[in-house]
Amino acid sequence: MLHLKTASTVLLTTLVATTPAVAQDEDLYPPEVWAANESVFGVSVSPDGNYLSMVRNADEMTVAKPVIEVFDVTEGKMELVLRQNADPMDIQGYSWISSSAFVMSLRQQVRRNIEGFNRGVFEYRLALVDVTAKKVKPLGEQSGGIVHVLPNKPNKVILAVNEGSGPGGGRYGRAFRPTAYYELDLETGNKKLLIRAKIGQATMSLGPDGEPLRSQGYDPATKEFAYYYRPEGESGWQEYYRGSIDDWEDFIPVGGYPDDPERVLVLAHNGDDKMGLWSYNMPERKFEDRIYYRPDFDGIFVRSHSNSWNNYGEIAGVSSYAGSLHTEWFDDAEGALREQLNDIVPNAGMVGIPSRSSDGNTMVIYNSSDHDPGTYFLLKDGALTVLGSVAPKIDSGRLADVRYIKYQSGDGKTVAAYLTIPNANPPYPLVVMPHGGPHVGERVIYDPWAQMLAHYGYAVLQPQYRGSHYYGLKWYQSAFINGSEAGRKMQTDKDDGALFLAKQGIVDEDRMAMVGWSYGGYAALIAASRDPQIYQCVVAGAAVTDPIMQLNHYRWQLDGAQKIEQLGLWENAVAPIDEVEKVNIPMLIVHGDVDARVPLPHATKYRAQLTKFGKDFDYVELEGAAHFYSTLNFKHRREFYTAMLDYLENDCGPDGL
Repeated sequence: MLHLKTASTVLLTTLVATTPAVAQDEDLYPPEVWAANESVFGVSVSPDGNYLSMVRNADEMTVAKPVIEVFDVTEGKMELVLRQNADPMDIQGYSWISSSAFVMSLRQQVRRNIEGFNRGVFEYRLALVDVTAKKVKPLGEQSGGIVHVLPNKPNKVILAVNEGSGPGGGRYGRAFRPTAYYELDLETGNKKLLIRAKIGQATMSLGPDGEPLRSQGYDPATKEFAYYYRPEGESGWQEYYRGSIDDWEDFIPVGGYPDDPERVLVLAHNGDDKMGLWSYNMPERKFEDRIYYRPDFDGIFVRSHSNSWNNYGEIAGVSSYAGSLHTEWFDDAEGALREQLNDIVPNAGMVGIPSRSSDGNTMVIYNSSDHDPGTYFLLKDGALTVLGSVAPKIDSGRLADVRYIKYQSGDGKTVAAYLTIPNANPPYPLVVMPHGGPHVGERVIYDPWAQMLAHYGYAVLQPQYRGSHYYGLKWYQSAFINGSEAGRKMQTDKDDGALFLAKQGIVDEDRMAMVGWSYGGYAALIAASRDPQIYQCVVAGAAVTDPIMQLNHYRWQLDGAQKIEQLGLWENAVAPIDEVEKVNIPMLIVHGDVDARVPLPHATKYRAQLTKFGKDFDYVELEGAAHFYSTLNFKHRREFYTAMLDYLENDCGPDGL
């Protein structure tokens, strides 16, 4: 069984501040409040605990570039010592690499048009910032990025450089991108090659001092994914696992087994429908103990030790989240600390420790829940201080409850969903908001779109329809394995949730709409042509309108199980472009003009068909917006939110929603 490891625990002695009060104003927050940039993010402490840093948007309601602020927090003070910008580039994140220096990850839009599917308009760079000298040194292209800060080697990091094939999708594409690992001297700029991966060993897991421990890659001769480890004290590699590209079961190494270099912790199915956390004996090539398993849910994830400087790569626990967080801690001290934090942090939900000093006595705490959009705290010298909220203009007391529910589909299947409940009396108008993907897992803790809609009085249902991850292989495969259910049972899974809530008296059956982005946008377009019709309107963002056109962007890259998944789902999916004549409700269509994942012609072709058949629609094109949420700036979000809220209120059906 897994060893339990104990260590000293930092005790909380004082809560220095409480969450900043927000004036109670019962007027609705305007769209720009919900569209605002995060006030603060990426809060971190230096390895010695003397500096506190954060990325701050000085004005949450502009497209101005964020800056990194660094504070001296020694001797009970909090004194600003550096405000670092990166203009004309955007700061995406940063990492402390020594007690006086950090590396920034930067992004800049360098072209107006996409260069093909998944070839967007941004380029990325790295830069070193010396806090003491207040100097910035460019480090060149980000490429694979910094993968190890080498805590025992000051001023040196390990840089991963992606080599080999061009952009690809899915695990097959990733497997064909071998990576080279270099030790980068941040003072001289010199790079020393440590190891260059091969196709058969494309990625590496590194130890505390950067030593290669495990690797994995793809064997094109056998069409298998192969996994290797280096026995302690040896330089050669030994294979410990193989899995066919045709295999549906996951095998995901997540970390070393405590105090045992011959074992590895893996997330795997190992013959089960649901995934569990297993210990795996590498020399004997066999599974041993199943450490954690939920028979009803497989959306589990490991929790790394909060002190990564002294416990690099150590797994401290394993969690699952389905409406509430459940964690089994392997490290007693880590578990005790997290329990203390859960007791003292206001509106505790998903409480994490994103950064901690090497001595363990200074740490950043972050909390997010349905009643907290995200709050950062500093724990130092036994005192917990509130640093700030990511959304300071939103009063947590006005946020909505999120419930995890289950209901029956028309064919008797159990469908899980998240339901956000407005602070009002039922029955509510309903917005069904399916996630994108579709083959992803969703944990709804604080969802800004759902909370915004609930603030305006709409209940929001986020169904985990068939094809979604976290509910077992059978549920995932049921979307495509016996024929495509896109536009069919995947759609009725969503409709059945809406009808269930109406039958329960929770929502008004005459006031229902669907809002979605990406695959969710596709689902909204499908909903618009249903008969009988249960919705009053739809809002479709970044929607796939022609599944074959979308599939043709990447079908040449597909093989094995992924090929069956993608072709099985999309080749015979109901195509919105072919259903336009059946559209029977008004719709709002939204698309970014530099979307590289679902390119703009999807919207252009679909609008032309709507016009041809005289259908009622509005259209918003977001200038400079790509596909993913992280590429939507304040102006994009404000324009989208304003249009959506106005449309739902005034144009969704005869009298609005």
